[in-house]
Amino acid sequence: MSDLILFWHRRDLRISDNIGLAAARHLSQKVVGIFCLDFNILQRDDVAPARVTYMIGCLQELQRRYLEAGSQLLILQAEPTQGIPKLAIALQAKAVFWNLDVEPYSRERDDAVSNALQQAGIKVQNFWDQLLHAPDEIRTGMGTKYTVYTPFWKNWVSKPKAEPVDTLPIMSLEQLTGLTAKEQEIAKLCGTIRLPSAKELGFVWNAPLIIEPGEDGAQEKLDNFCDRAIYDYDKQRNFPAVDGTSQLSAALKFGAIGIRTVWQATVTVMEKCHTEAARINIQTWQQELAWREFYQHAMYNFPELANGAYREAFKDFPWDNNQELFQAWCEGKTGYPIIDAAMRQMNQTGWMHNRCRMIVASFLTKDLIINWQWGEKYFMQKLIDGDLSANNGGWQWSASSGMDPKPLRIFNPFTQGQKFDPKSEYIRKWVPELRWIDTASLLTGKITPIERRSLGYPEPIVDHNQQQRRFKELYKQQKIVE
Repeated sequence: MSDLILFWHRRDLRISDNIGLAAARHLSQKVVGIFCLDFNILQRDDVAPARVTYMIGCLQELQRRYLEAGSQLLILQAEPTQGIPKLAIALQAKAVFWNLDVEPYSRERDDAVSNALQQAGIKVQNFWDQLLHAPDEIRTGMGTKYTVYTPFWKNWVSKPKAEPVDTLPIMSLEQLTGLTAKEQEIAKLCGTIRLPSAKELGFVWNAPLIIEPGEDGAQEKLDNFCDRAIYDYDKQRNFPAVDGTSQLSAALKFGAIGIRTVWQATVTVMEKCHTEAARINIQTWQQELAWREFYQHAMYNFPELANGAYREAFKDFPWDNNQELFQAWCEGKTGYPIIDAAMRQMNQTGWMHNRCRMIVASFLTKDLIINWQWGEKYFMQKLIDGDLSANNGGWQWSASSGMDPKPLRIFNPFTQGQKFDPKSEYIRKWVPELRWIDTASLLTGKITPIERRSLGYPEPIVDHNQQQRRFKELYKQQKIVE
């Protein structure tokens, strides 16, 4: 058996600040990366072209960084539970390392790969890398799992955070640690291929990505955010017309940047700030990072969330599930300007501002009375940052079916627009046919039927006040049954 360690990349498409990769490198000079094109994932019906395009871009940069480090990243096209053990055995690897994931499918897959490798006498080592704290590190005083964010945050933030780990060092030509020519031939026989384009995989995305793929693009986004917007984050984060958020969600979903690197950046700016207002803004963003971990811990601790509601009252909720209304929502043709602006932003860019995600989710579930899982799936079909834990958690929160101590929240699309898009800049950008309508009319919905017809803009597909009363009655009946 050789000194070769294979490192299996999944949601950690980077070389820097990678716990598992750093551990492998400390044990062996010969570390080779693998990425498996998992068609169990790619052939799902909820995969966004923007997300695959971003992932392929991250892999292109990762391959380049491996070459700079004197090694290589192999692309494997195979069923992971078969392909990875087959490759490791053929190359006589002494170990396969990878970083763990919280999602139910990933955990089941990883167990199968681990069992196959260990049966073949190949060492397996796993690490928590995508979280600042592993799920079993954060428990209540009674030792139970958290289901409410605020006490989770208080516990989570009180614990010391790990610093970024060492970067895989760049080798000289004399120290090259990649595969030999013979080993490369063996790898090809085991199913390794050149990295295909997103289009070759069947995913076409022609619009610009909101973030440059790879480590450099992620680091640039973080640096720009910490130089500017983070100091006003608490005040600006809810205004979709303002560039006030980090837009790092896709990079964190695919691990183009390490979470320890991100947290350390917040610590650095916190140490430099001189006002309480600045510290509040920075801490608000830290709380958003904790929300990310809360939802990932929830998915790990309660894997049934992936398939249905957390609250009993919503496990058989009598949704209307009107297909025509759903299609109007998907296309941004509801007749509610803030809803249509948000949906069109997502359809055209693969990204939606977080405040708008809550508004449109509330509208789908509370106004259209459509199952939140329809919206959850549509988001996954469109979003560059589509992540099971965050998307599921956000949708269940908005639908009142999830982990929220005050579950019955209903957003009025008009008051939301008045509060968070007071000049209608966001609406006018994404619903350009309304750009000549005065702001007061846009924010109250008092666009005349004649104006709507002349502009080709639809009448409201439902009456908000009527629908929210109906939803509350349905909710009340379900709670009685519960």
